[in-house]
This record gives sequence, structure tokens and C-alpha cells, in this order.
Amino acid sequence: MRIPRIYQPGALAPQHTLQLVDDAANHVGRVLRMQAGDKLCLFNGDGHDYPAEITGTDKKTITVQITERVDNRVESPLKIHLGQGISRGDRMDFAIQKAVELGVTEITPLFTERCGVKLDAQRLQKRTEQWQKIAISACEQSGRSVVPTVHPAQNLDKWLAQHTNELKLTLDPWAKDTIKTLTPVSSVRLIIGPEGGFSDREVQLTTGAGFVAVQLGPRVLRTETAALTAISALQLQMGDLA
Repeated sequence: MRIPRIYQPGALAPQHTLQLVDDAANHVGRVLRMQAGDKLCLFNGDGHDYPAEITGTDKKTITVQITERVDNRVESPLKIHLGQGISRGDRMDFAIQKAVELGVTEITPLFTERCGVKLDAQRLQKRTEQWQKIAISACEQSGRSVVPTVHPAQNLDKWLAQHTNELKLTLDPWAKDTIKTLTPVSSVRLIIGPEGGFSDREVQLTTGAGFVAVQLGPRVLRTETAALTAISALQLQMGDLA
């Protein structure tokens, strides 16, 4: 039986007894219906796993004791910062979830001219919190112990202006280069357009910011499919996918 992995923020250490935070306690107690004596594995984002045992339960709290600290060496040697054009509905949630499973290290949601999503400050804050929770859940599922940061959403122009030494890539179905032709590097900044793609002005901005256009093949992919395909291809070429 697979031992559940649970995100528990804060300091963790062997022989430490603690109460799970509310979200974790609700999942362990009400969803998984675990009881005293059951095993689980905690992580807090520091790159380690903390095997633990439930020592007490009641209606609202779960108490556990950590038994050891274990290195969790599942992180890819390739660092990927994904700039994802914000899409409608649950497509953005899906893209973030799968990108984390595939090993990205940072995600920045981007407002573009054709993203079609309007959010006031309050709704944007809630969406950002939701996206970070999706990233945490994806780490629980995929076995990662380092939680990628979901940065606050920002305009494309501002993100492109950031100074970075990463290899900058954007997708273009008509580009001459492919990911296979790239020289392997240790870090990549990948930008994916929204459902309607980039405007001509935005294409010029990405080129001016030093982004190299690459193609994934002869077919035009949806935004969420393009992100996952590009990340997979990068991990296969430069990272840790077999």
C-alpha cells in the first residue's frame, strides 16, 4: 500500500511530535480516514521526506510523530521557469498541475493581449493561492519534496524585461529550430502563449528580449498541451526523463 505524502509547512525534524495544519488534517482524517498507528510521509519543501506515524486523532486535529529524515533526490538537474499565458476555465489549473509533475521549478502566470481573462486584485490573489495549492498537491502526487513557486501574475512586458542568464525559449510552429537542435543547458525560461496565441507586437517583444523560437513538430497544439509537450521534450533532451 502506498504511503500518503502530505505537505506540512514549517520546521520538521526526527522525533518531533506535531499537529497537522488544517488542510492536511482534513485530508488525512476525513478523506483518507487514517487512524492512529497509520504511516504517512511529510514534506515541507526543503528537499527531504519525513516519514511519520499518526499518534492521535479527533474531529479536527491529527497528531503525528516524525520518525526520520530522508533525502528525496527526485529533482531534475534542469531548472525550468515556465511563463504561462493565463487561459480560461480549468485549463490553467491543468497546465500548472502537469508542469509541476514534470519538474518545473518556477511558474509565472502571464497576462497577454489575447488571454481573455480579467481579474481584479482580490480575485487574482485567490487564484494565485489556488494555483500554489495545485502545485503543492502535484508535489504530493508526484513524489517531489521541493515545491515550485507560483509567482504573482504579471504582464508579459514586465516578465520579458527581467534580467536572466537562462536559455530563453518560445514556441513557434514555423520555427526552423527544434528542442533537439539546442545545446544542453542547466536552466531554461520557457514562455507559452494563451489560447489565442501572441499578438504580432508580443512576438516582436519576445524576439527583442532574446527568446529563441523553437517548434515541437508539424501540429499546432493547444496552450496547455504545448506547455506539457515542451517541458517533456526539454526534460528528455536536457533533464531526467528517460
